[in-house]
Amino acid sequence: MSDIIQLLPESIANQIHAGEVVQRPASVVKELMENAVDAGATQIKVNIKDAGRTLIQVSDNGSGMSETDARMAFELHATSKIHSADDLYNIRTMGFRGEALAAISIVADVELRTRLKDDELGTFIHIVGSKVEAQECTQCAAGSNFMVKNLFFNTTARRKFLKKDATELKHIINDFQRIALANPEVGMSLMHNNDNVYELAQGDNLRKRIMAIFGKGSNQKLIPVDTSTPLVKVHGFIGQPKYARKRYGEQFFFVNNRYMKHQYFHRAVTTAFEKLLPPDTYPSYFLFFEVDPSKIDVNVSPNKTEVKFENERDLWHILLAAVREPLGKFNVMPSIDFDQIGSIDIPTAAKSGEHLQSPSISVDTSYNPFNSPGGSSSYTPKESSGGTPSYNSHSKSQQVQHWESLYSSFENDKENPTTTAQQEVVSSDLEIKHSETDVERRCFQLKGKYIVTPVKSGLMLINQKRAHERILFEKYMEMLSQSNVASQQLLFPQEIQLDAADAAIMSTVMDDLKAVGFNMEEKENNSFEISGIPAIIESDSPVKLLEHMLFNLKQGEVDFREQTAERIAESLAAASAIPYGKMLQAEEQHQLIDQLFACSMPNYTSSGKSVLSIMSVDKLDELLG
Repeated sequence: MSDIIQLLPESIANQIHAGEVVQRPASVVKELMENAVDAGATQIKVNIKDAGRTLIQVSDNGSGMSETDARMAFELHATSKIHSADDLYNIRTMGFRGEALAAISIVADVELRTRLKDDELGTFIHIVGSKVEAQECTQCAAGSNFMVKNLFFNTTARRKFLKKDATELKHIINDFQRIALANPEVGMSLMHNNDNVYELAQGDNLRKRIMAIFGKGSNQKLIPVDTSTPLVKVHGFIGQPKYARKRYGEQFFFVNNRYMKHQYFHRAVTTAFEKLLPPDTYPSYFLFFEVDPSKIDVNVSPNKTEVKFENERDLWHILLAAVREPLGKFNVMPSIDFDQIGSIDIPTAAKSGEHLQSPSISVDTSYNPFNSPGGSSSYTPKESSGGTPSYNSHSKSQQVQHWESLYSSFENDKENPTTTAQQEVVSSDLEIKHSETDVERRCFQLKGKYIVTPVKSGLMLINQKRAHERILFEKYMEMLSQSNVASQQLLFPQEIQLDAADAAIMSTVMDDLKAVGFNMEEKENNSFEISGIPAIIESDSPVKLLEHMLFNLKQGEVDFREQTAERIAESLAAASAIPYGKMLQAEEQHQLIDQLFACSMPNYTSSGKSVLSIMSVDKLDELLG
């Protein structure tokens, strides 16, 4: 057998290396901004076009580079940060100037203008696909100005699999926010297609920077955190539980001013918030760790967002305590008045001539709670007029008669099924037969969340909210599939106020929303006026519906513009479905089941969550046998 292992050509090896560093336009923005921070910049400007496909420009007023350094910065493995192997374990800076530039220059058309502050002339370098096209002296401002054009022009497969602009813009905004939060003292701006997304002032503190990014209303929601131990210093802010939102995204961890993702520490924060948050909501937090760099490893992943800690278990408990303490101080957590525990309520002294009366207790020693006055058990469920069980006195023989009658009625149902309005549904391996006269008797609601009903193979549990979501989704999809969806004008226009990131995304998809019946107009300060909504929507809060759609839009990699109707229908259904805890009358339960099994796919919601589950008779026998 001939030899099959060979060295890759340098051009291919370089492209593989570049693909590890530059995964999408946001990667370029991140690397160039971090280099600007490390260069001591006090002002960083980011200008992008077509979500970074056409242009990514990052300029700063940092230290700049000499002619030699500017050329060397584009060489592989060139860096100003690492001088020995030990330096890898004592990293305090963000980017490795040169390592990222080399990767970017391999897959793009790059122009650099840079000048040292004390020099009269700067340097201009033009590199295309790692090939130097030009290098010369030029007049330019002090600092560095990078222009990255036609990203992935020579790697068509990578360019082809970029997402639509809305998705790529979301990733750019996410990385911009992380760097902006980690460096509040640095002024930063972000423009997309000549529209101003962010304009962040220089010299901010963390609180002001959070307000600038997430809106002035966030100020009242913040609770400061500040804990110092020999192992770690934790500081920053957490959000008040009452302002928790149903979207994930305002959760930020930083270690030594480097953004990181850490699910283990995230669980510590959520544990501190236990029993304080509404269902299906997430706490917001902006937490900074200061640790000895030798105790962490930031080189776990190419993008350096995953960090390993030497004392993770200890840090988990410190973080838990660091979050719980301010929650208690700000009277967020339930408190117990320990001064009153075990104390005795002593009456005041009696007035002259009065005598304190001793309390008297009467006990019926012959009382048996399990016997009625007639000598039989007195607790038998009976349906009250309000649809909830009430307990009345019956004799034991009446109870037996009641349950035997109920049992025989089910037997009769199996032998002589009613044919009135009968519906037969086949769902995977489950065949359900029921009639209108049977459903009302057989259904009951559990904890305001589930509808329970016996079926041929056992007991079926239906999640009432998800069932209603499925029903509404198919209803909305049918209506949205029709052309020229009618718009219903609002009597009083409503305004939705967004942060800069959400406003940029809303602007991108606003034309698609208008096509399905939303009448909207973009106003100043990241606000939008809503004057009309699709006529199919039964809602008095279009603002909440649009917020829910934005939440769905920012989840995952599914492109909104390719599936506008589906995402709108899914969002509207989720926002309009009956909430958990709502009690349903028997007739409403019956109607919900009928409508669910009239759907094309009753088993799952549009997002893939299970709607129902069957507990088989065999499983019941196993539990109770």
